[in-house]
Amino acid sequence: MVLNAHSQGPDHPTEQNKAAAEAGNPVQRILLAEDDNEMRTLLAELLRGAGYEVVECPNGWGLLESLGDYVLPGSEHREVGLVISDIRMPGVSGLDILTGLQHLEDCPPIILITAFGDESTHAKAKKLGAAAMLDKPFDIDDLLAKVAQIFKPQEQTNRPGFSNSTS
Repeated sequence: MVLNAHSQGPDHPTEQNKAAAEAGNPVQRILLAEDDNEMRTLLAELLRGAGYEVVECPNGWGLLESLGDYVLPGSEHREVGLVISDIRMPGVSGLDILTGLQHLEDCPPIILITAFGDESTHAKAKKLGAAAMLDKPFDIDDLLAKVAQIFKPQEQTNRPGFSNSTS
């Protein structure tokens, strides 16, 4: 897949998102937390190239801060359709985020990614309600397929369940 160096940033919705908003469909906004700068940049560019609006977070603390902009009372409350988070990050882990978000009324689905995906980590993520968990290195097409499945209109599909993918 080719990276688009001129992708739209978080404050510049894609044409696809503009059309979705005008049609009354939710904006396809993703919060992406990854402490590896190169991996985060690569994933963000690929997701933007696929038509999603991406807000990049450099770690778990940054994800919490960004989430506050979307879910706290009195905030702009722009809708978040999906969170993609690395599990192992300094400070706050992806599993910590998942644990905290599961108690929110309208929690966005969460895809976890990790280079340390042992059986117990997969079991814990499943128990906590992760939409999916991908072990690094993973096939980007697998990630894009899971993201597309999550953003399908609710009439066409139920909220996706947890699934494992190893490459």
